[in-house]
Amino acid sequence: MSFAAAMLVAALLDIAIGWPERLYARIGHPVTWIGAIIEWLDDRLNTGSPGPRRRAGAVAVGGVLAAVLVPSILVQVLLPDTWLGIAVAGVLAWPFVAIRSMYSHVAAVARPLTAQDLPEARKAVAMIVGRDPARLDADGVARAALESLAENTSDGIWAPLFWGALAGLPGIAAYKAINTLDSMIGHRTTRHADFGTAAARLDDLVNLVPARLTGLLFLVCSYRWRAAWRTMRRDAPRHRSPNAGWPEGAMAGALGVRLSGPRVYQDRIADEPWLNAGAPDPTPRSLRQGLRLYLRTMCLCVAILAGLAVL
Repeated sequence: MSFAAAMLVAALLDIAIGWPERLYARIGHPVTWIGAIIEWLDDRLNTGSPGPRRRAGAVAVGGVLAAVLVPSILVQVLLPDTWLGIAVAGVLAWPFVAIRSMYSHVAAVARPLTAQDLPEARKAVAMIVGRDPARLDADGVARAALESLAENTSDGIWAPLFWGALAGLPGIAAYKAINTLDSMIGHRTTRHADFGTAAARLDDLVNLVPARLTGLLFLVCSYRWRAAWRTMRRDAPRHRSPNAGWPEGAMAGALGVRLSGPRVYQDRIADEPWLNAGAPDPTPRSLRQGLRLYLRTMCLCVAILAGLAVL
């Protein structure tokens, strides 16, 4: 089966209709199903001293991966190596791609920010970032939204499509399970500093290649590709994450703004280094430009999948 063709079907479905609210109301979403398994394991295994917690966290990662890999491998083996099989695989992979929802969430920040409605912009950005929105001014809201757009273009779109094109349904399902594990238990909080170690390290590993490729995709689609390349190469290694700095650095250079930097979460202050430090803060116009760069990048992603499918 052409895994790339199946991922192309998934991407086009998501672009066309996203994940409909009626469908979500009726059956939920596969990522929320995975999240329920993670929450159940967290409640039951995350106890004791640091050593047992780390081992229990590794067991939880193995259990979640088994829960998604066994059915996805079985389905892929049973699907016929025909266009019908490709279509079915694409439909099953569709929920793991977030092209339309990513655009919608960031556009929901851009609209009130452009209208100078800061309270509504803060409400919208709180849906996509973990920092305290009440502490953000208009520039901070724009910066947070652009960082989320850049990082999630990798985590929520290109990385799942990348692993799906390489390994089919097991690839995309396993990636989303790992990414969901990291988002739920991979943070360095008091509760998850030990239990989430395995999840965080595995997420770093599976994103090493996709994050760098996402930065290159932004670069190719940018009108300021030299600045994007220069900023990405110089500043990405300084980022707190081994991966997020690559798409964020490319985005910062492409738009001529600074990203990352100090930020306030609900329980702590993170003194992070700047990406493209000498540039100005992003504005509502920068956010709209970022959305246009995102759309061009999605067109390139679809073109790459189509080319791989033909080959």
